[in-house]
Amino acid sequence: MTTTVLITGIGGDIAQGVATILRECRPGFRLIGVDLHSQHGGHLLVDAYETVPGASDPAYIAALDSVIEKHAVNIVIPMSEPELGVLFAKGDLPPGPVWVTAGSSVVAAGLDKFATVQALCRFGLPVPWTVPAIESVPLAYPCILKNRYGSGSRAVFKLLDAEDAAYFVKRYPESVYQEFLEPAEREVTCAVYRNRAGDVRALLMLRRLTGGFTGWATVIKDDETENMCMRIAEGLDLRGSMNVQLRLTKNGPRVFEINPRFSSTVLMRHRLGFSDVLWAIDEAEGKTLIYPTIPDTGTMVRVQAATVFDSIEIGGQ
Repeated sequence: MTTTVLITGIGGDIAQGVATILRECRPGFRLIGVDLHSQHGGHLLVDAYETVPGASDPAYIAALDSVIEKHAVNIVIPMSEPELGVLFAKGDLPPGPVWVTAGSSVVAAGLDKFATVQALCRFGLPVPWTVPAIESVPLAYPCILKNRYGSGSRAVFKLLDAEDAAYFVKRYPESVYQEFLEPAEREVTCAVYRNRAGDVRALLMLRRLTGGFTGWATVIKDDETENMCMRIAEGLDLRGSMNVQLRLTKNGPRVFEINPRFSSTVLMRHRLGFSDVLWAIDEAEGKTLIYPTIPDTGTMVRVQAATVFDSIEIGGQ
């Protein structure tokens, strides 16, 4: 029987990375993609494409259920924070297919940046000071103001004084003030996977952002950071893959964000051998996961590609 995998948000960079991995390594799979519209290249990477409403639309769940039923989907990979928030809103994921997620505790902590810091405190880990912007004032300047919910580098601002804070909090009331962590060139993104047996693996990548995404990354070794990732994975009962973002400060690693999903380095690290997408699929199919040996060195870069076509038939319109 053919395994059918539904990848949401297929218009996005991360979903397309996941689709590329599955197309290359699981060629017998049937891939279904969904997104808000078809003006992107994601439909070129899947066997069938459907449009669905945004996660905030009350019709989203019903539309997703309809796609799952229509295509006899076996495995669903939700790719965005808004979707994860809606899917976990009632506690349990919709019945039927296997859902590839990091688990409810990781989603709850990752979707709310203030909850992220509170969780880290519960685990006894050092954190950057973080306060809800609408309720507090910055504890020091310079500091960062960023959206409390969601992820990514959009709507992240460095505040130099109270005038900056007053200006930005009016425009972004659903935000947090957070300690400004230095040095910026010591930012690390950590891919963390915990299998069903509870074994954790972490890949630490010193990175440079390009347009909000990791454009360059090199593998590093840092025992304190790796141990921190292990404690977070166990404390949040991680079930699959998550991404931990931090900076290596003079006082040690300080986590400033947790992404409860595959991250933008998913294809880059797969090329290195850290194939958390394939590990998650294997476990979804009930297979026993055996981690391969991952090189402790390597540099990865993001590359671009383009496709031109005269016309194309796109399903779901």
